[in-house]
Amino acid sequence: MNFLERPLARLCIAFLLIGSLTFSIHALRSNISAAPNFNCVSDVSALTSVVIDIPDGATGSAVADILFNNGVTKSALSYFRVAVSNSRSAQVAPGAHQLNQGICAKQALTQLLDPALIPHLIKISEGAWQSEVRSYLIAYGYSSSDVAQAFSQVKLPDGFKKVEGLLFPAQYSFAKDVNALQAVQTIINRFSKDSSGEALLAASGKYTPAQLLIIASLIQAEGDLKDFAKISRVIRNRLEISMPLQLDSTVHYIKKDRGKIFLSTDSTLINSPFNTYKHYGLPPSPIGNPGAAAIDAALHPVDGDWLFFITVAPGDTRFTRSNEEFLMWKALYEKNRKAGAFK
Repeated sequence: MNFLERPLARLCIAFLLIGSLTFSIHALRSNISAAPNFNCVSDVSALTSVVIDIPDGATGSAVADILFNNGVTKSALSYFRVAVSNSRSAQVAPGAHQLNQGICAKQALTQLLDPALIPHLIKISEGAWQSEVRSYLIAYGYSSSDVAQAFSQVKLPDGFKKVEGLLFPAQYSFAKDVNALQAVQTIINRFSKDSSGEALLAASGKYTPAQLLIIASLIQAEGDLKDFAKISRVIRNRLEISMPLQLDSTVHYIKKDRGKIFLSTDSTLINSPFNTYKHYGLPPSPIGNPGAAAIDAALHPVDGDWLFFITVAPGDTRFTRSNEEFLMWKALYEKNRKAGAFK
């Protein structure tokens, strides 16, 4: 008779299975009890808040310890379990965070991911100039000399010589021990690691990655998101027939006129290599820091024969190959501008 066919053997195995199951349940209950958690509350206005500092590169367990030690969560393990089960925990930024004490682990993660609860936050918007990012860093607490030194010493991706264009638009928060050079390097590394930046750095063809970044900066400065791919085509079409780009945005960059619509005739005569009214081809470097959408448009222009485009009214940008049609639309733009349509 086979061993497993004996009644006594089957009984022994049954007892072993029951014992194993009982032990597993006990262990699970013990493990749960070892991770006490505050109750989640709908209104945190009555709770005390505390500012904590998340070091750069902190692991989930390190963040869990910081939260517990500052009275945010009831135990480190309660947050760690939430972090392990939620991939968004990897998006917790280093630096200062303002959280409530005595909240459940799930709420702690929610607050860590809320930009409004980061007391010191650098927000780089699409199209921001390097000069503007410099002022953001100074306002953040870095000295002017340290920021200037950081821009001169930062390591750029291969094939790039200027910082302008590589300061990827996003929200940044840095730990207390991060110096200005490390902060700027983090911003540029974000460009290299973003999918759009990776695609641009790997691009090959008629235009180098550095030239494509210049094109992306022009696209960002010239129009709305819905028109990016068309503007990209206009720029390429002009470059391919050696037609001057004549983009107002390049002159606004020279003059540091943010948000201006009108460009005087005298402004188009400014002597600068960035003046695309006086000089053929692309400017010597980007005229701002483009976002992912503008970079994608620079890489993937739509098909079209357009050589001109103009925004005749907010939200109404028109494209044509005809100079006569362009001049007619320009007259409409002037009429709308004088009527206050762009205010």
